[in-house]
Parts: sequence; structure tokens; C-alpha cells
Amino acid sequence: MTDDIFFAPITDLNARLRRKEFSCQELTRAYLDRLEKLGPRYNAVALLMKEAAIDKAKEVDGDLKRERFRGMLQGIPYGAKDLLSAKGQPTGWGARPYAGQVFDHDATVIKKLAGSGAVLTSKLAMVELAGGGGYRFPAASVSGPGLNPWSRSHWSGGSSSGSGSAVAAGLVPFALGSETSGSILTPAAFCGVTGLRPTYGLVSRYGAMALSWTLDKVGPLCRSVEDCGYVLQTIAGGDSKDPGSAGKSFYYAPQFARPLNEMTVAYAPVDFDGWADPAAKPAFQTALEVMRGLGVKLVEAKIPDFPYGAVIGPVIGAESASIFEELIRGGKVDELADKKQIAGLKASLDIPATDYLKAMRIRSLIRQAFNEFFAQYDAILTTSRTGPASRISEPLDRAPSRSSPADRGFSGIIPAGNLAGVPALSLPCGFAGELPVALQLVSRAFNENLILAIGKAFQERTDWHKRRPKI
Repeated sequence: MTDDIFFAPITDLNARLRRKEFSCQELTRAYLDRLEKLGPRYNAVALLMKEAAIDKAKEVDGDLKRERFRGMLQGIPYGAKDLLSAKGQPTGWGARPYAGQVFDHDATVIKKLAGSGAVLTSKLAMVELAGGGGYRFPAASVSGPGLNPWSRSHWSGGSSSGSGSAVAAGLVPFALGSETSGSILTPAAFCGVTGLRPTYGLVSRYGAMALSWTLDKVGPLCRSVEDCGYVLQTIAGGDSKDPGSAGKSFYYAPQFARPLNEMTVAYAPVDFDGWADPAAKPAFQTALEVMRGLGVKLVEAKIPDFPYGAVIGPVIGAESASIFEELIRGGKVDELADKKQIAGLKASLDIPATDYLKAMRIRSLIRQAFNEFFAQYDAILTTSRTGPASRISEPLDRAPSRSSPADRGFSGIIPAGNLAGVPALSLPCGFAGELPVALQLVSRAFNENLILAIGKAFQERTDWHKRRPKI
């Protein structure tokens, strides 16, 4: 198995499996060896699942031999963030108080992927409790800080740190992550991979650790936009076991995409200049011109005017306090790695109900504002993060090194998009020095196919998603 295999897209791997260039067992063993050898290098792996993965690979080989084809993910190894339960396997949520925790059921997404013939090779590292309570350092995990394959002195991003590192380093062809407010988009951007945050309710969270019932979403980190589309098609769908399920399915249909020159995309020039890290500006400006060259109509606009950070804070805080109340009151919260997170979780018990309810009322206005916004525009184009990954030694709450522009642009789109429950796509678009940076596309609820179509066209004209770190 050459590096070309480890960095190949799902579509290519599936075609090679069907042509019998290698068996699923050979492919799975190769990825397992790579995970075992390189996973610790990036603090990316929480659990290696050798025996279960090889058993599944043998089953897939039997189906392929009989030409029982089950779809694009058949025979494809993958990893899942360690907040997703896999029956009989430890699921530690990245936190010492839950080390060794075992569930007697698979998460719905794990079950769906098994049905498609995908092979679960590993549980991937994460920030403890998906960052609930807030954390100050990347080391807030029982696995240690997520290390970026492009530079191990830099962070891979939270809270799906292992998922970002594993895909970027070619340890898995794709991984599942979760997002409450930025935890798919951030590691995707920092690690130079493609990440998709689905519409709230499109993908079941049954079997996933809850951080915020009204915000949590599960989605893929992949090599390409096309890969994200196929993974989402597999994991999406209604689920009576998830009270937040929208009861909708998703079919990846790039062949039915509207012509790009009929799409109106909102953007703010200040995002690519004033808000952008100086080292990232050339990459962002070049990517903006590529996007303009696709034919979409770029129209200047601004994010609806709401205090998104002040709204999302009480929502996550109050809901996580209820979820982790036993951990906090029982004292085991003190076993967490990050002092700021410990203090934050304890303080969350004191959030007044009036603050939570006020935030939820404002949130309903935010949803309405975004509905009205997307009546005018098909999508938003901005940056995934304003610059590249920070060093693992730097505190995440450090003061900005430069003043913020007066023009807000779309700078609050991560908390805003999560509060509104709308989908977003992170696309690698270049480098700031040796580190990747990325664009973000956002659209109205259940409009994943539109942003995937724009993203696919962008990746057909660029090769940033094909770049590989030196391993």
C-alpha cells in the first residue's frame, strides 16, 4: 500500500475494491497498521479496534466476492469521534472520569455505516466532554493536545481534534466529528481537510454524548466535497430515538445542481482582508477570485445583527449543566485536565433560567432573520477561521494581537450558523506559511446539496484538498 492509497478519495478506493486490486481485509489492515504507528504521533487515536475491524472486513470481502454491492462506502475504513458509542467498546468522551465507559448499543450513525459496509477501525481523540464549560489549552483531553499533521507544534483544532488529524495524516479516509459551535469546521480548517456540518436534526445523535441538546450535530471530515456528500447520504435520516431528529433524509445529487451562474452568494470583503490574519490574506484573496471565476454572483452583505456569542453561551452552558450535573455535583469534574473547564462547568449550574429562556427567545429571532436572509441569497461565503492553527503552547483565550475591524462582516457566522441550525462546508483554500487555511460556505436549512455543488466546483479548479503533509 503506497501513500497514494492512504490519501485517495472514497470514490477511488471503492472502485479499486470492486476491481479487486486489493481486498477489504488488506486495505483495513494497512490502515490499522498506519493508525497504530502514526496515531500516537498526533494524539489522534483514543481506541484502535483491530479485531472488530478485521471481522467486518472479512464480511465485506464476502459480499464483494458475491457482487453484493451496497454503495460508495462499502469496504471503506473510517474513524469515529470518541463521543459516539460502539457496542461493547470503550467510549470515554475524551475525559478521565469516563475512561473505560462501555455502552451496549451502537450510535445510529455507526449502525448506518455498518449497514453500508463501512469498516470502523478506531475511536478518535477529542477535547474532553467536547469542550463543555470552555477550555483554555489544547491539552484539555485525556489523549493530550491534538497535534496538527502539518506542524506538530500547532493545534489540530477542537473538539474533533483526532478526527481532523487522522484524515489529514491519511490514517483514515474519512472520520465522523461533531459540532456544537465550530467543532467540525475548526479542525477541518486547521488540518486542511473538507468538513461538513449538517443541518440540525438531519443526522441522528442517538448514541452520541450530549453537550447541548438543541445545538449538537454529527457530520463528516473527508478528503473532498464529494466524499462528504456520500458520507452524509449514508448517515442522514430520521430517527425516533433522537427527539431532535427532523425526520428528513438526504440524497447526494450533484447531477441535479443548479447552474452556478444562477446562484447568488453573499460575502463581505472585510472577512478576507480586515478580519483575516495577515499571513492568510494572500490565500484568501486568491480563493475569493477562484470562487468569483466559477460564475456565482457574489454580492456584498453582512450578517444579521445579533449578539451571537452572548446568546450561544447561556444555551450551551445551561444545557451542559443539566447534562453533566451528576459529574459536577459529585466532584468528579475535578478530574478533568483543564482548570478553566472545571470552573466553567461548575459555574454553569448557576446560570439563571431567565438567562437561558431569554437566549432561546432571541434565538428564535435569529432563525427568523436567517430565513429572511436566505430568501435573498443562496449561500454565504466567508472564511472558516480567520487564520491558521495556533501553537499548542498558546492559551486559547489569549487577547487578540490586533484590533478588530469596525465592519462586522460575517465574523460571527460560526455561533450564528449553529444557533440557526443551518449547514456549513469548510474547504481548504491555501496556506499561511506551512499551515492550511479554509473557506466556509453556509446555506439555509437542508440545502446541503447547494453548498456541496459550489464546493465541488471549487475543488475541480483547485488542488488544495489534495495537498499532503509530510508524515
